Amino acid sequence: MVANAPVSYGAFELTVGILPDVPEGAEVLDEVALAGYAGIDLGPLGYLGDKKELGENLAGHGLGLAGGFFELPFSDPEKMPAATKELDVLLDVFDAAGNDGQAPKPRPTLADAGSDLRRSRPGQAATDRSLGFDAAAWKHFAHGVEMAVARCRARGYEPTFHHETGTHIEAPWEIEKVLELTSIGLCLDTGHLLLGGGDPVRAMRDWGSRINHMHLKDARRAVVEQIVREAAPVAEIWRRKAFCRLGDGDLDVDGVLEAMRGAYSGWLVVEQDVLPDRNGQAAADQRANRQYLAARGF
Repeated sequence: MVANAPVSYGAFELTVGILPDVPEGAEVLDEVALAGYAGIDLGPLGYLGDKKELGENLAGHGLGLAGGFFELPFSDPEKMPAATKELDVLLDVFDAAGNDGQAPKPRPTLADAGSDLRRSRPGQAATDRSLGFDAAAWKHFAHGVEMAVARCRARGYEPTFHHETGTHIEAPWEIEKVLELTSIGLCLDTGHLLLGGGDPVRAMRDWGSRINHMHLKDARRAVVEQIVREAAPVAEIWRRKAFCRLGDGDLDVDGVLEAMRGAYSGWLVVEQDVLPDRNGQAAADQRANRQYLAARGF
């Protein structure tokens, strides 16, 4: 089932309540439904409505809930117990949203909270492993992930791990270490993998048995390569529009979709991370993305 996400309209943790021109949640729900998507990702907590209101808003638009993004300080053992309890707030929202039996359950989409160093040097871990964890930090990280996994499973949800540019898990070798050390499934984010120096089609082949969620996004390598050369901060990825319409960037979209056929079942979440604007481009792009996938049988 194909879903979209508020971040495709400029609404995410770095913009909601911070930047001007962020669309209201009701507007995004209208656009996602009109474009023909079957579901939507949660976005920042409360953005699409709180608990019962969220369930009513989704049902009123004929949309299922695909998942919800949640950052955790996995490698910090002092912060993890409290952070894991906060994860219950997200799971409470999932309970209240209540997907019907025809839609897959939403995925708690868990990501590393990152650090100022990693945010200041996006895309560089692929070639500079000194940016990565040492053995002790990997041990703490793995333990933190399993704490969160246990909490999700106890509540009836199977979590997924989201690798992301500017965090401690962005390069292919870091993702492979997560898969080696933990039991969590992988949310393959094709755009972030491109920016992290990976090949999404190869990832589908090598990590397919662990992929339990998909974020499909296209990206322009030249943009992030310039950011890396300049040692510019991660925010430049959005300012310079590294993410683009499906088919307009460097992602082998057809290769990824072909690898998915018969090998993946679950939500396919289309994302095109952009900053908010009021010119209607975001909505037009998401209609085009849905048509692009429909033409390919998705």
